[in-house]
Amino acid sequence: MQAGDFASAAAMAQAILEHQPNDQDALYIAAVCARYEGRHGDAADRLAELKAAAPDFGRAFQEEGHLKRKLGDTPGALRAYELATRFNPALSASWTAQADLHTGFGNKEAAANARDQAERLKALPRELLAVTNYVHEGRIFRAEEIARAFLQRNPTHVEGMRLLADIGTRLGVDEDADFLLESAIELEPDNIQLRLDFIKVLRKRQKFSEALNQARTLIEREPDNPLFQSYFAIESMQAGDFDVALAYFDKVLETLPDDPATLVSRGHALKTYGRSDEAVLSYQAATRSAPGQGDAWYGLANLKTYRFTDQELSALKTQSVDPDLDRMARIHVAFALGKAYEDRGAYDEAFEAYALGNRLKHQTVRYSTDQMHAEFDAQKSVCTPELFAAQAGKGFVAPDPIFIVGLPRAGSTLIEQILASHPDVDGTLELPNILSMAHKLRGRKQLTDRERYPRILSEMSAEQLASLGKDYIESTRIHREGAPFFTDKMPNNFRHIGLIHLILPKAKIIDARRNPMDCCWSGFKQLFAEGQEFTYSLDDIGNYYRGYVDLMDHWNSVLPNGRILKVQHEDVLDDLEGQVRRLLDYCGLPFDARCVDFHNTERAVRTASSEQVRQPINKAGLEQWRPYEAHMGPLKAALGPDLTPE
Repeated sequence: MQAGDFASAAAMAQAILEHQPNDQDALYIAAVCARYEGRHGDAADRLAELKAAAPDFGRAFQEEGHLKRKLGDTPGALRAYELATRFNPALSASWTAQADLHTGFGNKEAAANARDQAERLKALPRELLAVTNYVHEGRIFRAEEIARAFLQRNPTHVEGMRLLADIGTRLGVDEDADFLLESAIELEPDNIQLRLDFIKVLRKRQKFSEALNQARTLIEREPDNPLFQSYFAIESMQAGDFDVALAYFDKVLETLPDDPATLVSRGHALKTYGRSDEAVLSYQAATRSAPGQGDAWYGLANLKTYRFTDQELSALKTQSVDPDLDRMARIHVAFALGKAYEDRGAYDEAFEAYALGNRLKHQTVRYSTDQMHAEFDAQKSVCTPELFAAQAGKGFVAPDPIFIVGLPRAGSTLIEQILASHPDVDGTLELPNILSMAHKLRGRKQLTDRERYPRILSEMSAEQLASLGKDYIESTRIHREGAPFFTDKMPNNFRHIGLIHLILPKAKIIDARRNPMDCCWSGFKQLFAEGQEFTYSLDDIGNYYRGYVDLMDHWNSVLPNGRILKVQHEDVLDDLEGQVRRLLDYCGLPFDARCVDFHNTERAVRTASSEQVRQPINKAGLEQWRPYEAHMGPLKAALGPDLTPE
């Protein structure tokens, strides 16, 4: 193709596509060759296939811009180039084309901005331009390799540090990203993009007060800047200052009255604090302002209690086939469409929509069942009765934490709401501290020595174990309000119960269980923000549930009898007061009637079950998988006959 032999290149691309119809590079080459050969219809067809297979591939939209420009559709070309740079801001050809087209339309300010972006890219070192391209094309490991090599030669290059931090967040190495951005800000304290990136990393690490301080620095610099106001509102919300958050969202909307992103963020804030009717209005305003704002549609669906109107269903169906939607918007729309169909009893259509959303999301994760089994097997092989006997009497003896573990959608939010209704218990969040601690213990050789953690647990001294326990107590204090006990409902902590027992031997551990089919199906139709990568396939989620049950059986066999309290969700529904008393007895707490009337407790709830726990106990969630039974074959096969109900 580079030599101008487009016929040969097209034939090679076609040979690849016969075996791999969705190959991104082959589709791209086929589209480019068709354009150069004047086969404009073929070029458009290939681009449509490419955008369907890779919704966020910026070069696809750049090529569409070239094609439309060649055909004389300058407004269409401009829109395509704008989408190209939205998905990949390193495409200098698209910025230059935008500058030319805006100039032709008389949009001088837009033309100047696009030209500035093109010049900024030209000024970047060649390696960092390549890194930016690779990052936005999903080739993260190649991007990391180049960025690290560049920084070894240029250790204080701020943009290199920022890009490596971005790669770190995409790979889940948030501590490294935190360090890189903090160091870069010391070098360039006036670099706005660094601070914006730093705020996002701090928020992801749940360092809410630090993120708020960074946002405050920006708002003090430019009080009337809508972007800074938006960040300050979001960080105020995360820090629990609801009134300030809403006030600043309203300030943004005074300047940008129909800004869809702000309307969605405002909706999230209202939902978190139980003002659902107002949240609905904010989400609806966002969908009217920008029908392709997928997270607004999903915000409505995720309220659980909201029913889409026929007009909204029609709009969702239209958006679901929009070829210009990015991947995340498509995912959001698909899950919302599933909810809309489900509420109408159109279960086959609902399953098709849920399956599409999960399929698109599954393409973005690196989860594998084999790796899950290897991790669980390592815990079982290391965390033996002999280990716990050898390390007995160590750790930090604080009794404060109440860990609620299990699978997502298993009833853990209900258990937390019950406990948080007690005056002696602070309800917090799904805290990342134990997961972060396990990550640190794995060390730098996570690929070459996968079992360093948990193997290292047998090598740790009493001082080290106690230090880790104390660090957990101190680092989580920011989320507490002064009660003697607090909950940590990170569900994935069940993978680290051995670590928890060793560093916090007096902590309580509650295993939240739910009927396997109900739990797995509920997880499959829920779009999680992050961290539950096994939920995007019925086969994966079924295998994960089996692995979870097996690992919990192991913990119960190697830890003292009664160390872990298993709470079956269906038992809570059948006998609320009896199970409340059982929970409080296990935690060493006196009975309090407010725990039975948990739905009256006013507190921020950030999980998908926020609306359910604000209602009295009910059985509406039982056997929701039954109408989808015709589609449940892969899940039943993965769970196996011992876990699948009749």
